[in-house]
Parts: sequence; structure tokens; C-alpha cells
Amino acid sequence: MPLISIKEFLLLPFGDTWELQLLHFALFLGIYLAALLGNGLILTAVACDHRLHTPMYFFLLNLALLDLGCISTTLPKAMANSLWDSRAISYSGCAAQLFFFFFFFSAEYSLLTIMSYDRYVAICKPLHYGSLLGSRASAWGSGFLHAALHTANVFSLTLCQGNAVDQFFCEIPEIIKLSCSNSYLRKVWIIMVGFCLASGCFVFIVLSYVQIFRAVLRMPSEQGQYKAFSTCLPHLAVVSLFLSMTIFAYLKSPSISLSLDLVVAVLYSVVPPALNPLIYSMRNKELKSAVRKDLPNKIVSPTS
Repeated sequence: MPLISIKEFLLLPFGDTWELQLLHFALFLGIYLAALLGNGLILTAVACDHRLHTPMYFFLLNLALLDLGCISTTLPKAMANSLWDSRAISYSGCAAQLFFFFFFFSAEYSLLTIMSYDRYVAICKPLHYGSLLGSRASAWGSGFLHAALHTANVFSLTLCQGNAVDQFFCEIPEIIKLSCSNSYLRKVWIIMVGFCLASGCFVFIVLSYVQIFRAVLRMPSEQGQYKAFSTCLPHLAVVSLFLSMTIFAYLKSPSISLSLDLVVAVLYSVVPPALNPLIYSMRNKELKSAVRKDLPNKIVSPTS
């Protein structure tokens, strides 16, 4: 195949008609605003309420930041393309979108892994609790290195299969599809590195919760067991949502239709950042109290 000098990529549209694209624009605008509101409230509550200045809530603050970054990397461009009936994204824009999405996505997975260890220390080794705050930087750092590594490798591939990306944002598997057959070993290396890192984090999360459940079941009082489980359930729900969506997205059948593939991509890239604030605040009395009582007081002028 002849080599192609690509200056822009063409993303997959959400509909063939202007009316359908406007419908998708309105839907994604609602989801995006919900994600901004939910994650923004968590950020403000944790930052403003001194009662929430604990390791668990600082991790939650970082998770909200990553969710905002993740959804802001994909949805605004998709909404703009739907509104202006366009498919184009520049070469540099595609590289930046891929880098930042993978950065936020990898950092979130690393943070969820660290948060499982945070729950383990809080329940199994409470005397050491509070020593994990520095590990937030490792989650962001690992996400950055992982994203830089994959972005550099993906965009160093020779592209000769056109410039049409079969997804609504620039995604690693879709860019790899545009590369030439002589890049096979590099493709395999990219996939294997990602798989090994993801598997390592998954095993660490599972082992952490095995130890947590063993410690909780040995507690003498039912009230203590309930309190311990209640602090773990939101994290377990978020991890389950994150992993189930991601596994379904990346292990789907190659013969899947483009429309269904588009739905799967929306589910794993858009839905978790919008739902995570709801999951964490649903059973968290301290967080709901901060949002309902403390935030209005911050808005009121001190002289009023």
C-alpha cells in the first residue's frame, strides 16, 4: 500500500442526518453538564470543608479531576462536530486527544488501584492510615508516562490505510488499524504492554479486597462490619463499572457493527465520569452534608 501524508483524520459521525446529529449534540450536552456539576460539587465540597480533609476524600478529589479531564477530552470535540456537521480533526489534535484521554484514563485506573490499597490500610492497618497521600502523584505520573509511551509509539507507525477513524474520538486501536502490515511487532508490543499493566492493577485490587473481606468478617460486631463494608462499596462499584465497560470495549468481537461499536465507546468513555459522583455521594452522609450545608455558606458573603 502507498504511504499517505495525513494532515487530518475523519472521525465517525453520530448520524447521517442533521436532525440526528443535533439530537446527539443535545444528549451529550446534558451528560457533559451532569458530569461537570457532579464532579465540580465533589471538588468544591472536599476543598472547602475541613472535615473532608482526609486521605479518602483527597483521593476522591483526584478521581473527580481525572473524570473531568477524561470526559472533557472527547465530548466537546464530538459535540462541536455534531453541531457543525463536521468529521475532521487535525493530525496534532488527534495526537493530543489520544494522549490526554489515555493519560486521564490510565491515571484513573492507577488511582483506583491505590484507593483499594487505601481501603486495605484503613481497615486492616489503621495505625498506618494517612501515609498514602504522596501516592496520588504516582497515579498521575504513571498515567503520564503510559500515555506518552503509547502516543509516541502509535504515531510513529507508518499509516497507509487512509485517514478515516471508525470511532467518535481518536482511540489507539482505531489508529493502529490505519497502519501498514509491516508494523505488526510494534502493534503487538503496544497491546501487550497495556494488557500487562492493566492485569497487574487488577490483580492488586483483587488481592487488596480479599484481605479486606477477611479482616471485616473477623470483626466481632455487625455494626463494625457494616461500617467497614459501607466505606468500600462505592469504590467497588466504581471499579466494577470502570473495568466492566473497559473489558467489554476492548474484548468485543471484531465483527461488531459500527453503530454498536460507537455505543460501546460511549459507555466506557462517557458514562463512568458522569456516574462516579452519583455513586460516591449516594451513601456518603459526610459528602452530602458538605454539599447541602457547607457550600451555600461559602457562597454567602461574610458581611451578609
